[in-house]
Amino acid sequence: MSEKTQKKSWFKGLSREFKKIIWPDKMTVAKQTAAVVSVSVLLGLIIAIVDFIAQYGVDLLVR
Repeated sequence: MSEKTQKKSWFKGLSREFKKIIWPDKMTVAKQTAAVVSVSVLLGLIIAIVDFIAQYGVDLLVR
């Protein structure tokens, strides 16, 4: 099998696999995006609070 034939076969297989994908609708994407953003913001706030408390503790020890 030549390299050109292998590439064609690979792209045909790739095309077939992409046709099998069930793409989510806009509402599902919007809900999942909102969930990811809100969890990221929440975790960012938690990390910021823990960092502030740790920094305050270190400052107390250093003084």
